[in-house]
This record gives sequence, structure tokens and C-alpha cells, in this order.
Amino acid sequence: MTTDFIASLFGEWSSEVNIASTALKTALVILMAVVLGCERSKNRHAAGLRTLIVLSIGSMFAGIGDIYFITVLHVGFSFLSAAVFIGISIITANTIIFSSKNQIMGLTTSVGMWAMSIISAILGFGLYTAALIGFAALMIGLLAFSRMETYIKNRSDHFEIHLELQSRGSLREFIAAAREFGLKIDNLELNPAYANSGLSVYTVRFTVTSKALRKKSHSDIIEALSVLDCVYHIEKLG
Repeated sequence: MTTDFIASLFGEWSSEVNIASTALKTALVILMAVVLGCERSKNRHAAGLRTLIVLSIGSMFAGIGDIYFITVLHVGFSFLSAAVFIGISIITANTIIFSSKNQIMGLTTSVGMWAMSIISAILGFGLYTAALIGFAALMIGLLAFSRMETYIKNRSDHFEIHLELQSRGSLREFIAAAREFGLKIDNLELNPAYANSGLSVYTVRFTVTSKALRKKSHSDIIEALSVLDCVYHIEKLG
């Protein structure tokens, strides 16, 4: 007798390895992958709709295969799922890239793919309730906390910018102005990707030291810095 709540509603067949349960699991995993893939694609993130569908189906069938091997062939461990998770780890690591502005990109998508592969495998094992709860929690984490994360980041005492100056000689002027604003420069790196652009481009990491400035958002601070004559372009990273 199954102990999974949703499987108990469908009946015992849904927990067995058969055509009907496989079709049900496939439909559910495609639906979940479509929802997650649309969210990622809509926000122009890597790993869109088709990628997540293929990944999720593969992980789900690994779970189904392991159930068969364990219950019928009496294999002692879930080797298909283990192989999938190793493969997903390699794939997701390769989706994390550094942009020309030294900004890490693809991190959320990578962990989303990793989480989706686990959820799909759990569904393949026949744990419908756990898989759907896990997927709901994944989507809540991606959607509901996005604005909260943005607000917290925009009020932090630490932030990083992409800075383009009119010339290398303008750097001293910018540093002096930033210190006068109440900003401490923690790190400053010349960006080699813009070597032949005619601009001096840097990645600058700040700490807000002024009490008055801590009441301002990062957007307000960057807007104030952008009016300096030496600044060609400035934007926040992360």
C-alpha cells in the first residue's frame, strides 16, 4: 500500500512501473518544466523552455528506471539517478559565466536546473506529493522573493559597479569624489575586455561609510556619481 497522499488518490497503479503511471509522471514533469522554463525564458535567463523539459524528462525516467532495477532486479542502489545528478552538476556548472563586466551570470538558473532534476527524479520514484510540494517551493523562491532580494541588495552597505571613465587620468578625480560622498573603495579592477575601446573601464566595489548615505538606495548613489564630468557610464552589478 502506498503512503504517498496524491498516489493514494489515483490508486495503487500510480506507484507501480507501468504505462499509465509513466504517462502520468511524464505529463506532470513536462507541465512543471514548462512553468519553470517560461519563467526563466521570460526573464531572458539561460536554460529556457526546451532545455528544462529535456532535463526534467531525463531525470524522471532515471527515477523510474531505478525503481524497476531496485524492485525487480534487486539492484542495491539508485545508479541511474546518481549518474543524472553528476551529469546535471557538470552541466549547471558550465551555465555559470562571467560577463564582460566581470558579473556572474546564470547562477540562479543553474541551481534551478539542479533542483528541478531532483524534483523530477523524486516524481519518477512515485513520490507525487513531495515532488509537487518541492516544485511549489521552488517557484515561490524564484517569484515571491525576487522583490525582497532586490530591496535588501539595494539597501546593503556593500555594492559593486561597472564604471566607464573618459580617460585613465580621470580615475583620481573619481576616487576623490567617491570618498567625499562617503564611499570606501574596497576593490578596484581594470577591465581588460575594453582595452581597445578608448575608455578606462573598471569594476569597483564600495562600502558605504557615511550615515547619511546609508539612508539612500544604491540607485540614488549611482545617480549622484553619474553626473560627475569624468564619468562616461556607470551601472550597478548584481
